[in-house]
Amino acid sequence: QVQLVESGGGLVQPGGSLRLSCAASGSIFSINAMGWYRQAPGKQREFLAVITSSGTTNYADSVKGRFTISRDNAKNTVYLQMNSLKPEDTAVYYCNTNLLLTTSGQRIWDYWGQGTQVTVSS
Repeated sequence: QVQLVESGGGLVQPGGSLRLSCAASGSIFSINAMGWYRQAPGKQREFLAVITSSGTTNYADSVKGRFTISRDNAKNTVYLQMNSLKPEDTAVYYCNTNLLLTTSGQRIWDYWGQGTQVTVSS
């Protein structure tokens, strides 16, 4: 059984910061790219950032310069440092891996966590 569990969400004032974590657990052999997405009420899920297993990153223009993605391969964990938060950053934040290989050789494609709520409000 493999799980992606996000944490670190909450209520923050405009201009504040939050650090999200997403830990993959279970019988994991390797994880390819890990990314963060978000979905605001009434809107489609939006790509934010991705990081490959070798550390190459890519960001959506909407968060470039404010958000930083990083990962700890030893802990199978990806992070999203969010600074200068704005009310429009309010959403449920999801982590994703495009390919996860289990110790039994199973390939799991496009795997999502359950999401964590981020609310930016004064």
